[in-house]
Amino acid sequence: MTLPEDRCRLVLIVPAMEDDDTLAEQLSHALRGGDVASVILPQYDSNDSAFQKRAEKLVPIVQAAGAAALIAGDSRVAGRAKADGLHLSGSIEELGEAMEKFSPKLIVGSASATDRHTALEVGEARPDYIFFGRLDGDIKPEAHPKNVALGEWWASMIEIPCIVMGGTEVGSVVAVAESGAEFVALRTAIFDNPAGAAAAVAEVNAVLDEKAPRFDD
Repeated sequence: MTLPEDRCRLVLIVPAMEDDDTLAEQLSHALRGGDVASVILPQYDSNDSAFQKRAEKLVPIVQAAGAAALIAGDSRVAGRAKADGLHLSGSIEELGEAMEKFSPKLIVGSASATDRHTALEVGEARPDYIFFGRLDGDIKPEAHPKNVALGEWWASMIEIPCIVMGGTEVGSVVAVAESGAEFVALRTAIFDNPAGAAAAVAEVNAVLDEKAPRFDD
């Protein structure tokens, strides 16, 4: 059997949810479903205190499952929660400052690019990954064609790994994997899946095992 690292892998985006205990239960359930490379925790509309509390609850769950816990936007929260990394969507300057301050101790990824020119500027800062799409951008069954196209262009010429946001259906991972992207991010397709989050993660991995191209050594 081909190792998961040899093909596109799954990144989970934690959904917006009022109750932290319910969210922790759902995330734990999802992580029992199979291979997950990392989990990104957005702040959404939470205040800083609530976000900190949530991060401190969820980060150990992610890490215990062998995945990397990435905090969106707030380095203080990431540090206090002992997260593995930062997911940034600010300016190129902010990314550069974060790289200087936190890399390589923390994973630092960028979601700043919506076009090729900006993506190349992001690449000059040498982040650990680049993210194409928005964390709440899963509004259609399929991945946004623009993000898939950016992922395909990027993966064909740049060594820095890319994550492409998928759609609301599990099957959306196929187009992303075929683009050559190293990672596909899902939110609604996992956490709103009628079969349950663990079954959805298992299905994603089965689909990627079957249909994702293998990376060259």
